[in-house]
Amino acid sequence: MRIVPLLTAALLTLTAVPAAAQAAPHHDHSHGHDSIRYASVKGCPAKDGTSRPCGQWRLVMHDGGRRTLPDAQVVALDARRRSTVTSPAPIAVSGDGQRVAYLTKTGRPAVRVLGGGVTLLPEDALPRVAQNEVTLLLSGDGARLAVVVQSDRPAATKIFDTATGALLGTVPADETLLGFSGDGDEVLSSIESDDSVTDLVVRDQTGEHLVRVTPPQVVAANGPQALAGDGHTAAVVIRGRKTELLTYDLATDEVTGRRKIKLPDGELSMIDWTGDTQVTLHLVSGSSRMTIVQVDTGTGAVRVRDRYTVLKDSFVFAACGG
Repeated sequence: MRIVPLLTAALLTLTAVPAAAQAAPHHDHSHGHDSIRYASVKGCPAKDGTSRPCGQWRLVMHDGGRRTLPDAQVVALDARRRSTVTSPAPIAVSGDGQRVAYLTKTGRPAVRVLGGGVTLLPEDALPRVAQNEVTLLLSGDGARLAVVVQSDRPAATKIFDTATGALLGTVPADETLLGFSGDGDEVLSSIESDDSVTDLVVRDQTGEHLVRVTPPQVVAANGPQALAGDGHTAAVVIRGRKTELLTYDLATDEVTGRRKIKLPDGELSMIDWTGDTQVTLHLVSGSSRMTIVQVDTGTGAVRVRDRYTVLKDSFVFAACGG
């Protein structure tokens, strides 16, 4: 089984949990309306004894119900539009669980609103690359979609308005997108400088450069990092003898907070700002067990928001952010 958060590798697997960031400004799962917990696709045995994705993408809801995406591509196609057989096509769930982004069977990126319509992105939204080299990243409220290409052929990251499908801006190809800010108005990326030092960059939704800084090693070496809605405060979890939540101001190049926190078991897969003084962490344990906690950045108080176990037949699943 694999898990799909975002971003550095589009898949989290049973044996590896890559880091990712996905923001959610107002993530309310107290269920005045239902929302998506995660998207999952079934694994079927191949002739060589391995497993491969099959069937349709399933949306697993907070109330336990399931829905399907019959128009979504399941198995990724290569650059020549041949099946990769074993690689799942990209998919993403917004932080509020109300939108899902995927590739249609015609290869176009689409964003579907839960219980509503579908927005198709322009036909040229993707360059001609293998679909498993594409990562989709939604802002927390699903209003914006980043289309990221991680290929031998560099390509700029494109940011789209999910209501209209309009291109809002781009992030240069030499920057690695880390995620949207808490309110979705900015994006955080990283770039290797000439002296092999990793810088952090903040851009607005049009791609305009706002801030670039070389953070202290304690920030750079402990990803994933998440950007707050103010557009300049980053949060990172430091795991060691004692676990700490650190906040860092990119505008002033100062560590602004460092709180000891006690987390449940699990490996950190996502960190998101979900309030002015709140970050939400997704922790994976036993590869298929997800625990989601909210942390008060001022006090360090930790509250478990949700726990679930992924469907046993899942080949891969994409957890909502935030």
